[in-house]
Amino acid sequence: MKCSKCGTELPEDFKFCPHCGQPVQSGKPAGQNVSGVFNDTAPNMIYIPGDTYMMGAGEFAHNVTLDSFKISETPITQKQFKYVMGKNPSKLLGDNRPVECVNWCDALIFCNRLSVMQGLMPCYSIGMDKELAAFGSDSPVWKRVICNYEANGYRLPTEAEWEFAAREGGKRESPLYSGSDDIEEVAWYGENSDVSSHDVGCKKPNAIGLYDMCGNVAEWCWDFLDTLPVTSQTNPHGPQFGTMRVKRGGSWLDDAPQCTVFFRSGSAQAGKSSNLGFRICQAVIEEA
Repeated sequence: MKCSKCGTELPEDFKFCPHCGQPVQSGKPAGQNVSGVFNDTAPNMIYIPGDTYMMGAGEFAHNVTLDSFKISETPITQKQFKYVMGKNPSKLLGDNRPVECVNWCDALIFCNRLSVMQGLMPCYSIGMDKELAAFGSDSPVWKRVICNYEANGYRLPTEAEWEFAAREGGKRESPLYSGSDDIEEVAWYGENSDVSSHDVGCKKPNAIGLYDMCGNVAEWCWDFLDTLPVTSQTNPHGPQFGTMRVKRGGSWLDDAPQCTVFFRSGSAQAGKSSNLGFRICQAVIEEA
């Protein structure tokens, strides 16, 4: 076995290359992806029971109560995006890599189209329209987009749902990174990514079976970015108005502090980047 970075011969049980420090995972250098998931055309959805947890940290920590929901096991891959949308906008190509160079509007369009393909009720609409591709991402009509949280189709997670999932069901003593206090175990980030995204599912999952919640690509959430409230909330959907949409988790380009389960940042909803993608969410509709 050779180090993917410098070519040094390595014993099977080495975790780091002694020559250049490149991390090694599962008996292979970290640059050689060994995915722990099957990349089907439709994402595998993980059920997360609802509960109350302490969202945020420090002075902004506050109780949030969430209903049960499902969230995709990995970020949406390029294979999955192309299957639904008929195109792959990514710069760092690979079927098993996260789709990137998608803006917030693209993510909503994907959610609605996948919902229709599976015979589910789309969550998003602008007026009476649910086929949102008719509207350019810079159109002012996106200010009127609404989400039907009672629909059984796919949508972006709210920021509260994303953090609850990243923190393994909102554990009070959850790891600093999703799945571990050692970032090397769970994330592709600036120090180990070789300046690129990687196949999903190649790092350790968190305790509820979610991969790449930290690192690889940052992930769009539904909410506008604003200061977190300090009062208790139930199923919060974020501020009603704003200019930036929340992104969470950090990416292959970021330093470790930007990949923690608490770090928050935002981008304009029309913004695109090779280190920004998304995963999807789904309500759990109780049968009458």
